[in-house]
Amino acid sequence: MAVTGRLALLVALGALVVGLGVPSLLGVLLVSGTLALVAVLDALAAVPVGSLHLDREQDPDRVTTLRLGTSLEVALRVANPGRRRATLVLRDAWEPSAGALPARHRLVVPAGERRRVATTLTPTRRGDRDAVRVTVRSLGPLGLAARQGGRTVPARVRVLPPFGSRRHLPSRLARMREFDGRRAIQVRGQGTEFDSLREYVAGDDVRSIDWRASARSPELVVRTWRPERDRHVLVVLDTGRSSAGRVGARAGSDGPRLDAALDTALLLAALASRGGDRVDLLALDREVRASVLGATAGDLLPALVTAMAPLEPRLVETDMRLLAASVLARAGQRSLVVLVTGLDEAAVTEGLDPVLGSLLRRHTVLLAAVDDPELATMAAGRGDAEAVYTAAAAETARAARRRTAERLARRGVEVVDAGPEELPPAVADRYLALKAAGRL
Repeated sequence: MAVTGRLALLVALGALVVGLGVPSLLGVLLVSGTLALVAVLDALAAVPVGSLHLDREQDPDRVTTLRLGTSLEVALRVANPGRRRATLVLRDAWEPSAGALPARHRLVVPAGERRRVATTLTPTRRGDRDAVRVTVRSLGPLGLAARQGGRTVPARVRVLPPFGSRRHLPSRLARMREFDGRRAIQVRGQGTEFDSLREYVAGDDVRSIDWRASARSPELVVRTWRPERDRHVLVVLDTGRSSAGRVGARAGSDGPRLDAALDTALLLAALASRGGDRVDLLALDREVRASVLGATAGDLLPALVTAMAPLEPRLVETDMRLLAASVLARAGQRSLVVLVTGLDEAAVTEGLDPVLGSLLRRHTVLLAAVDDPELATMAAGRGDAEAVYTAAAAETARAARRRTAERLARRGVEVVDAGPEELPPAVADRYLALKAAGRL
């Protein structure tokens, strides 16, 4: 049983009446007992919560999806099979990060009828968000007290990565078309594939002239080339401790490094699939957390966002031997392995270095790391002693990242180290450069 504000108001009025009259214990007991009895009778007259039928409009076995930053309406149906009208206050509770509003619904369900209430979800985090519990208060005719009960009405919403770097895709596709032979600009490089012959025009590279074909033609003829196609790109996401650090606080994002890694993977996958390459995904730490293999170009992005949505950073050190073994098992031919991980000097020295040789012997390795833009801001700090020490610590951390990146580059690793907003386009640009040079 639950009481309402209306009963509290009557209690206050009763106390006022007793106080203005002849204050006595008997008067207090009389007023309190009368109101308590009325409240109990009012609650007993309410429609039993257990007699109401609650169900979802959407199929409980089906996971509804939406992108982070958007809203979704989820509906709950309330049926009253009894013979009395039900006056209800209902709360459809979800996980806090689901952003469920409004907090409460007031509705009247006539006898034998059904009503629908809608809750709007605006999630603030990626991943699966579940309905927790539906709590119902059935008010009595006087509105002084209510019967209260709750039950679980299952529902799940999967919040997909927002793919904010999508805005960089048109410009990168335009650059790809430039060296793909679709414009007047043609490229020539190691590993590129012969496309066709055409007449020489002013500005063409003289090294592309096909002298044998020109001898049989009244005009000079040049060869056109297209980049490698049908190559394999394997994106490997490190979901271990290094992915849990939060970056970009002053920029307003303050998200974990893993979110920037997912955005980077989505932009690279969209670009590479448009370029005719096959893209697979692997996410792991101490075990494999997600895997997308063999998806067609049309199904690739939906498969990736579905696999990425429930990923969360784990506060464990990533097993780099497992990572190397998983890559070698999934990439039989020479591939571009894009490893999105950290540039911590100790983690790279103790974890990645011992297995890097086996990867470099068979594949081209590109390491993408999410830098914290706050480090540059703190390193430039001036002021009191605390600011100076903070600046020194930040500069020490930046210097260690630079040393680690340079050491990896000397071993033949392509390294991209950039902030959360700059990393996706930077990795896309490096992929285009490798593709144009025939190094995939």
